[in-house]
Amino acid sequence: MAAEERRGSSALTPDLDWSQVRETVLMLELAVGQIDSALKEGNSSVEVLTDSFTSMAGYMRMMGQALESLPDTPATADLKSTLIGHASEVAGRVQRSIIAFQFYDKLSQRLAHVSHSLEALGGLVTDQRKLYNPFEWVALQEKIRAKYSTREELEMFNAVMQGMPVKEALEHYKAEMKDKGDDVELF
Repeated sequence: MAAEERRGSSALTPDLDWSQVRETVLMLELAVGQIDSALKEGNSSVEVLTDSFTSMAGYMRMMGQALESLPDTPATADLKSTLIGHASEVAGRVQRSIIAFQFYDKLSQRLAHVSHSLEALGGLVTDQRKLYNPFEWVALQEKIRAKYSTREELEMFNAVMQGMPVKEALEHYKAEMKDKGDDVELF
């Protein structure tokens, strides 16, 4: 079996053909597979929930409009007012749920970018022509940089590339995102 055809870890039984690069790539491939699998499972569930909550929001609007159009009679005025209040409360909760799904969508996009970056890294380290070529590493970094969709993520990446420890860059990123608050990007 040729070295390129070998699959699985040989760390427990190393031979002269054993390679830490091959072991690293195997772990990267596993991580990418797990991320992709989790994203697919999560996305299908969130799609169903998003559709359901969007429909519920529409029904709540129609119910609120129908309740508003009912006549105010002494016998039904209190009930009408209570039901309008409940419909408004449910509509607000549905809206907050839809916003939470948008945050999940953003998270899914970011994890997909991580997955693609890990895949590209695996491709680079397995290609002997690219592995020791600094220009290939710069190209990989540019490819990863281009995937970032927010200013904060780009600043974090640039800080790490300029020498800031990853842990410190992540803490700075988290602080910026916390300060940013509940801004939702619609996409």
